[in-house]
Amino acid sequence: MTTIRTHKGNTPKFGARTWVDPSAVVIGDVALGDDCSVWPMTVIRGDMHRIRIGHRCSLQDGSVLHITHASDFNAGGWPLTLGDDVTVGHKALLHGCTIGSRVLVGMGCIIMDGAIVEDEVIVAAGCLVPPGKTLESGHLYVGSPCKKARALTDQERSFFTYTAANYVRLKDDYLNNS
Repeated sequence: MTTIRTHKGNTPKFGARTWVDPSAVVIGDVALGDDCSVWPMTVIRGDMHRIRIGHRCSLQDGSVLHITHASDFNAGGWPLTLGDDVTVGHKALLHGCTIGSRVLVGMGCIIMDGAIVEDEVIVAAGCLVPPGKTLESGHLYVGSPCKKARALTDQERSFFTYTAANYVRLKDDYLNNS
């Protein structure tokens, strides 16, 4: 099985030192920045719109990243964009949304079309972020549908770059020992 696939002339592009597990699938108009990691059974499918992922992002096991195509119902469609230092927990579903930098997307989250997660946000495990909702910078969101729970602490804010760097180190271990 080929895990990196060209679709309609678009071949995924990878930054320096990016690692993709052999069981993950990356298709089409996808670009990942430097030092990203794509873990087992993750699917990143840029078949009808673009997916752009910044530097030092970790896309955990079983996550699905997709887009919404342009149509009469949605003229521009919804691409998928992630900033830098984003950690996406296991089995998250990101669909046609915009995620800022220094964000933690908890395990099992669903973030839907047109939603915007600003910089420095924690989206707790199991959250549902409805279409078009904006999550404001500097807060923890919980629930389904998600609700703002509280402001982040300084310690939580420092965790974003810590966890991103931790996954860069782990990814490097996989690259060096494959």
